[in-house]
Amino acid sequence: MKNRIKTERAVKNLTQDDLAKLIRVSRQTINSIETGRYVPSTVLALKISEIFEKTVNEIFELEDSD
Repeated sequence: MKNRIKTERAVKNLTQDDLAKLIRVSRQTINSIETGRYVPSTVLALKISEIFEKTVNEIFELEDSD
C-alpha cells in the first residue's frame, strides 16, 4: 500500500514524532507506515486522515500487488 504521509507531514510542517504524539503511537510506527513496512488499522488510518483533513483514500492507495 502506498501512502502520502510524508508529503502531508511536510505540508503541515510536522515531524514523525509530532504526528505520532497527535495520534498516540510511537514515532517508529509512523516510520513503518511511511516506508510501507506496516499497514495501519482502520482506526489508525482514520486518525491520520483526520489530522491531515483528507479522506483515507487521499492518504492511502492500494498497489496492484495488494
